[in-house]
Amino acid sequence: MAKYLVIVESPAKVKTIKKFLGSNYEVAASNGHVRDLPKSQLGIDVEHDYEPKYITIRGKGDILANLRKEVKKAEKIYLATDPDREGEAISWHLFIALKLEGKKVYRITFNEITKNAVKESLKNAREINMNLVDAQQARRVLDRMVGYRISPLLWAKVKRGLSAGRVQSVALRIICDREEEINSFIPEEYWTLDASFAVPGEKKPLTAKYYGRKDSKATISSREEMDEILKEIKSAEFKVSEVKKGERLKKAPLPFTTSTLQQEASKVLNFSTQKTMRLAQQLYEGVEIKGSGTVGIITYLRTDSTRVSKEAERMAEEYITKTYGKEYAAGSSKESKSDRKIQDAHEAIRPTDLSRTPLEMKDSLSRDQLRLYQLIWKRFAASRMQPAKYETTSVKIDAGEHRFTVAASKLIFDGFMSVYIQEDEKEETNTLVKGIDVSTPLKLVNFEEKQHFTQPAPHYTEASLVRALEELGIGRPSTYAPTITTILARRYVVKENKNLYVTELGEVVNNMMKDAFPTIVDVNFTANLEALLDGVEEGSVNWKTVVSNFYPDLDEAVKVAEKELQEVDIKDEVSDEVCELCGKQMVIKYGPHGRFLACPGFPECRNTKPYFEKIGVECPKCGKDIVMKKTKKGRKYYGCIGNPECDFMVWQKPSKERCPKCGSLMLYKGNKLACMDENCGYVTKNSETDK
Repeated sequence: MAKYLVIVESPAKVKTIKKFLGSNYEVAASNGHVRDLPKSQLGIDVEHDYEPKYITIRGKGDILANLRKEVKKAEKIYLATDPDREGEAISWHLFIALKLEGKKVYRITFNEITKNAVKESLKNAREINMNLVDAQQARRVLDRMVGYRISPLLWAKVKRGLSAGRVQSVALRIICDREEEINSFIPEEYWTLDASFAVPGEKKPLTAKYYGRKDSKATISSREEMDEILKEIKSAEFKVSEVKKGERLKKAPLPFTTSTLQQEASKVLNFSTQKTMRLAQQLYEGVEIKGSGTVGIITYLRTDSTRVSKEAERMAEEYITKTYGKEYAAGSSKESKSDRKIQDAHEAIRPTDLSRTPLEMKDSLSRDQLRLYQLIWKRFAASRMQPAKYETTSVKIDAGEHRFTVAASKLIFDGFMSVYIQEDEKEETNTLVKGIDVSTPLKLVNFEEKQHFTQPAPHYTEASLVRALEELGIGRPSTYAPTITTILARRYVVKENKNLYVTELGEVVNNMMKDAFPTIVDVNFTANLEALLDGVEEGSVNWKTVVSNFYPDLDEAVKVAEKELQEVDIKDEVSDEVCELCGKQMVIKYGPHGRFLACPGFPECRNTKPYFEKIGVECPKCGKDIVMKKTKKGRKYYGCIGNPECDFMVWQKPSKERCPKCGSLMLYKGNKLACMDENCGYVTKNSETDK
């Protein structure tokens, strides 16, 4: 009979950990949180030192009853929830809900679900860290105060179903500010001038860029300036005045944190932050590997540390030396230097075993799991490798008082780039004319002058918003994905071709928050609050002090806003569907399960029907619109709006283009367009990859 009980959060971990620990241990799962603030009320006693009123979460009664039975049988209880503030808080809630006072209770954490890590955690068992618990309590209470005091105000003044959140409101503000910046941007004109030269013995001409005067760099701002420069240099003699050779190192990237993983997965794999976190959770909790059973193949996924354990460094050095050669292994440790405190309780995100290559894991993982694992594996391997080395050549070409320059680099040692090249750092290597020196004669072939205009800052994407939140110190690794998911679900923001755009509703909510609650949506205020939560974690700040300083101002602002804020009427988006009962144009409404069509004649006419998003392509069978639909399990497909009369459907999104060979519909397939008629087989490159 098992003597010891280990309680974890996720049922997915139970089987794996039980296998590691053997018959003396019983392993059970809490299925996440077991206690929380009540949904029906604020749940914080503001009159009595802001004490939270926790209740058992609905549906968790049976889980707690089963855990209590197991507790009675056990000599020792190990609380093995996730290794972060939230995990610590769940352990504390379990301690209270299971009445563990007076029993032998220990807190254990592991950064990866492997036999060594789990067994090692038992040797380092400790008490629950109340500083971590209090930091989580403070965050939960602050978020509840903002949500439960401001959301009803939005319902009364704008429309029901809206919400305000402490971090989501700041994220919305950041997106709105960028939108304003783009709308008010005035482009400025500038010109570039390239000169092509024939070099003796070379087939290709040498192209140099205009730098300015010999003593200073210059920007060409108008056609007149360009004409003046051309007039001065057309008759001048072009001479090579300097050739400088050198070497440049390109450092290996740091291993992934939660933020950098979300950003890179968005850029490279087109994953949403939510999808990245879901897949990473699966890889962390464990996948079935032939011959090894269920094993966690990456370390814990919520971290803002780039630290790597000594064991992992040793493993990486051995693997890289064996696979790539000794000259590729970096050896020493690398970490990011950051001014703000990072939650360094655990490591960067890395594979638990580098010898499990993506190729070996191909049969054990789904397509998307494999793509994410490959990204994590390559990034970690690269982070433990030597820098790439370039040979650089810079050439200065003078024409009177004016100067042109050529810069070129040639890769001489690929280092970490043999494994991994970051998506936004792919660089084209210029091939320079060999053997050029100050005595090389140059013959001008032609000038190429081009007019340009400065561009506004780009719209935020999920990746760039995560980066902005992290740089501003807003939120923590666990908050990025739910924050973005919430503002999209509330329709404050919509996503098109990766870009995030503010809706009319989003603008109204943001303006209301800025007017009535300026501190809540103030970036610096929110970042300072995060710093205070870090202080709670360190034990230098009392969590009740943070809350008691925050609430009175919020309460006052809500009371003023209730009196002074005007109601705003957000009109529903009119569709092109006509209500068959009364003839009115139906409008698009938002319900708990997404969009639907409703008659604006409500309550006299109560007609509703599903809303299907048209993609601008006609059905090849009947000529009606093709719309995007979802199966009961949520898988996307494309079918005729005339269903069930017309049965046309395909899994891939149809393009507006028709097959030039047979006239059939073309379907998006990754970065290609393929004819839907397999007998035809026509395939072409997709000029605008479907997002």
